[in-house]
Amino acid sequence: MFKFIDNFLNKITMYSITLYSLLFLWCVGLILNVFKVLHYNPVDFIITGVLIFSFCFLVNYIFSLIFKVPSNSESVYITALILALIISPSKPFNNLDFIFFASLISVASKYVFAINKKHIFNPAALGVFITSLMFDKYASWWTGTFYMAPFVLIVGFLIVRKLQREGLVLSFIITSVSLILINGIIYDKDILFLLKQLVIDSPLIFFATIMLTEPMTTPPKKNLRVMYGSMVGILFVPFFNIAGFYFSPELALLTGNIFSYLVSPKQKIILTLKEKIKSANNVYDFIFEPSKKFNFIPGQYMEWTLWHKVHDQRGIRRYFTVASSPTEKDVILGVKFYEKPSSYKKTMDSMKVGDKIIAGQLAGDFTLPKDKNKKLVFLAGGIGVTPFRSIIKYLLDKKEKREIVMYYSNKSFADIAYEDIFLEAEKELGIKTIHVLNDENGVPENFSFKKGPINMGMIKKDIPDYKERIFYISGPKAMVDSFKLALKELGVKKSNIKTDFFPGFT
Repeated sequence: MFKFIDNFLNKITMYSITLYSLLFLWCVGLILNVFKVLHYNPVDFIITGVLIFSFCFLVNYIFSLIFKVPSNSESVYITALILALIISPSKPFNNLDFIFFASLISVASKYVFAINKKHIFNPAALGVFITSLMFDKYASWWTGTFYMAPFVLIVGFLIVRKLQREGLVLSFIITSVSLILINGIIYDKDILFLLKQLVIDSPLIFFATIMLTEPMTTPPKKNLRVMYGSMVGILFVPFFNIAGFYFSPELALLTGNIFSYLVSPKQKIILTLKEKIKSANNVYDFIFEPSKKFNFIPGQYMEWTLWHKVHDQRGIRRYFTVASSPTEKDVILGVKFYEKPSSYKKTMDSMKVGDKIIAGQLAGDFTLPKDKNKKLVFLAGGIGVTPFRSIIKYLLDKKEKREIVMYYSNKSFADIAYEDIFLEAEKELGIKTIHVLNDENGVPENFSFKKGPINMGMIKKDIPDYKERIFYISGPKAMVDSFKLALKELGVKKSNIKTDFFPGFT
């Protein structure tokens, strides 16, 4: 079942799955109100949604003109839907001030509360919080009901699995639930009632899976995300207070956003295309000049925004690993093109020298261990080799020797990229690359390779000390998942298996 879900998620972008999930929840809410399962008037429900959408769209259009930046329609629709799912859809014209200013502040915050083009706060949470201070009105978080809970749980699961943020969400939920249980035991309360009230009859699931996980306001590394989730989890519980001051869900999230901002990279980079080079079959290196120097760790990824006027449902943003090393002046993206490409890939393929792209949200833990004596194995599948190109080029430039064996799997010889760097690394640093090919046709006579696919017998034979090594796996999700399972069955500790972030074939 999970394989089917992952295959579906791999074909859709993070923003699209979020947008469709929120729209689905809004439609479920409408249906439940039509059949009087929920208590809101369906006409009021629709009018509230239309007003929020209209205000958000109009404000975004105006601010995009003022700041002279391209408008991201997906982002606006997501913000509008979140507002529609947490603001009470009751008597909208009596609540027009709250609806308008919450929409205005939410969208405006993406432009105004942004330092170096990176916004600090979750837009919807900020809009609702400031508006509640202005008018002494509050968001009802009406999705936090027994009847909405199953639907919120389903779409929340899909979003979290797509984003691969299970650790963040679990740290938040475990912290909140644990505090509720402890409080209930101390004060002799009905524990089951408290749990039902917190988990089912509250916005906890919606908050955790949809708002807490927003990529732009979450920390870049797993350990920091766990800290972030736990911190917000403490502030979220209803009885937590500081000197009698209690936190609303919005304020709990905004407080966590400040922590996230402090521990995260704080800028977006504008990059200008210098050159495009074919590095393998259907693989091109896009070589960019950054607008300013920025620091990253080899193996990390970024979100890349490529605006184009007519775009498909997969949108204008993608995640790509930085293929270059921090030691290189230019920034390199290694991109594979497939049949029936998205509008994003079509636009990227047609980029000319001088065209620009925006990069932000630097993140990722797929990086070298600090202990230089650790023995490593790299398992690369196809275009999944890009983080290893970054890491190995860095080691070459730093003349830093590490005990590394890399298996590089491809369909054919023509699919191999960055062979010059890997040969140099073997010569200069002793980093051994074992090529694994499924198709033997077209392979030069003196080229050393193994017949694919990579298997555990191969690893046991080539690397007798494999149990002592850390395995890094990067490639299609199906490959990554199968290798993780096989390595565990081989006796490799879970802590010695690291996987790259794979956002899907988009």
